[in-house]
Amino acid sequence: MESKIQAAFDDAKHIVFLTGAGVSTASGIPDFRSASGLYTQNRNAEYYLSHRYFASDPDGFYEFCKKNLYFPDAKPNVIHEKQAALTQQDRATVITQNIDNLYEEAGTKHLIDFHGNLYHVYCEKCGATVPVADYLQSRLHATDGGPLRPDIVLYDEGIKQQNIIDAVKAMQAADLVVIVGTSMKVYPFAGLLEYRNPNAKVVAVNRQELHFSFDFEMVQEDATKFFAALRV
Repeated sequence: MESKIQAAFDDAKHIVFLTGAGVSTASGIPDFRSASGLYTQNRNAEYYLSHRYFASDPDGFYEFCKKNLYFPDAKPNVIHEKQAALTQQDRATVITQNIDNLYEEAGTKHLIDFHGNLYHVYCEKCGATVPVADYLQSRLHATDGGPLRPDIVLYDEGIKQQNIIDAVKAMQAADLVVIVGTSMKVYPFAGLLEYRNPNAKVVAVNRQELHFSFDFEMVQEDATKFFAALRV
């Protein structure tokens, strides 16, 4: 951990973490966009995770989700824990693309699940929230037979307006933006960088080198090593 990067964390009053799949791979959840990931191995994966497929073949959608998206044995790792600790100090907000609920398990206080959360399940008929355990037993609501679905943003659906508003506000208030475990190529998430405070320092922690049109600090290493060394 370079002393100047540690100092940037120590001095920051409003940190925003922009995070992606690389945060959860250390917890045993695969990166779907990697060379061996779901989207690469199954060219139809984006269709199977679309609202069009959910509506046209609800049984197929349900089976695909259960088989490919849920990793109940996964636990938060040091990246989640250190970021959560900073949010508990009211010094940080996490905006994540991940839908795996690990930030919630880590006790993250200021969290924006930009793409939703697999563990928030509701009935499309009555709107009631249902325990995820019930969903994993049946795709139909026991109360009224309505179709259950996880509260995630499917392909051909829009991001929740409130998530966009909250994320933009956080970016505008940030004095330190830390990109972790994401290539920042998926929009509209990647577009959040356009709303950053122009005076904010930007640090990227990623295995692959990233390239942006603005000045930033590139830390090309395993994020678990970076956060294990970070003092919070």
